[in-house]
Amino acid sequence: MDMSERIKSRRLYLGLTQEELGLKLGLQKSAIAKYENGRVENIKRSVIAKMAEVLECSPAYLMGWSDEINPAPALDLSKFDNIYPVKLKKFPLLGEIACGKPIFANEDRESYILAGSDIHADFCLRAKGDSMINARILDGDIVFIRKQDMVDNGEIAAVAIGDYVTLKRVFYHPEQDLLILKAENSKYQDMIYAQDQLDQVYILGKAIAFQSDVK
Repeated sequence: MDMSERIKSRRLYLGLTQEELGLKLGLQKSAIAKYENGRVENIKRSVIAKMAEVLECSPAYLMGWSDEINPAPALDLSKFDNIYPVKLKKFPLLGEIACGKPIFANEDRESYILAGSDIHADFCLRAKGDSMINARILDGDIVFIRKQDMVDNGEIAAVAIGDYVTLKRVFYHPEQDLLILKAENSKYQDMIYAQDQLDQVYILGKAIAFQSDVK
């Protein structure tokens, strides 16, 4: 059997629907259908590892490298007093947000990010660029956003400028009818909007957390 057949076989063996498997993986039902139809050739290793865990088999089995279904017994983490379980939930990933020049943020409602349930966000965006590096937000990081149309001065927010979105520190001076968006990288100039220009700018939400890969 090829990989698509093995995914479907294990799912059916465990009595899971495509929707249930997708929920466990943080994916839509349509994504699982594509995997099982062989329409996705290059599946990320992180997805394969998580799928193998959910389908109670080894990644090597899913990849067709081994006919041994059952993985080795999992290490019992409960015996370590400094390891704590993390409860996860899904956050919709709505595209990329510029850490540099504003870019268009495409909504991709088939993509989700699994993260700790203690993050009180409504959606997340993938950072692109280096303008927020002094806030430790790097290119490729996932930034979690809580929807709100106002933030306090100095807070980091996802800001829409026309059809484009950027991530910056926000400073508003109502007495001057002036909005300043500041980067966290000295090579970028402030983005300044005043008077009628403010009509094209609005706050999507406050950045409350971010997620980085270990490198």
